[in-house]
Amino acid sequence: MYLRYFKRVLDVVIAFILLILCLPIFLCTPIISIFFHGPKVLFIQERVGYQGKLFKLIKFRTMTNKRGADGKFLPDKVRETRFGAYMRKISLDELPQLLNVIIGDMSLVGPRPLMPKYVSHCTPLQQKRHDIHPGMTGLAQICGRNTLTYTQRFRYDVWYVHNVSFNLDVKVFFRTVRVVFFDRKTTQYDSVIEDSYRNSITKEIKK
Repeated sequence: MYLRYFKRVLDVVIAFILLILCLPIFLCTPIISIFFHGPKVLFIQERVGYQGKLFKLIKFRTMTNKRGADGKFLPDKVRETRFGAYMRKISLDELPQLLNVIIGDMSLVGPRPLMPKYVSHCTPLQQKRHDIHPGMTGLAQICGRNTLTYTQRFRYDVWYVHNVSFNLDVKVFFRTVRVVFFDRKTTQYDSVIEDSYRNSITKEIKK
């Protein structure tokens, strides 16, 4: 009953409330971001959503578009600004995803959406994470975030899919606030996360 009828209603109501409360941030962040990152303040990337459907995930940009002599983007460490690093540190860059929630692409709580190139590596069991809408935050994000391997995260995601409930979502939501502001444990750059992902997949295949 909760998953079929009430979860979506709560998502929209809470997302609208948060959007209104965060309106000053939505007004100020783009202005500061233009100074650090250039005129494009939003980062839009294709992700995999409910039942494997693709959607456009929205974030605030945290890096510049600096390129090398070969025309390719410089490493993330070089392109990320001090303001961008702070945004990631407190998950400020994720706030525009409230729009994804209102549109219906995402939920407030659920497995974090993957980039399409990773999905083919998922086992049939791990694919279960796409049986519900992806979330702005999820069980894996309050149980280690980027310190977990992808295999570990997927185990949390699948467990959540099988056990989703109102009480669990409330716990994840409020625990997220605590993790973001008081117990942050994240790796710094996507390249580190990708290496962790590849290592996890290799171990999974060997099993």
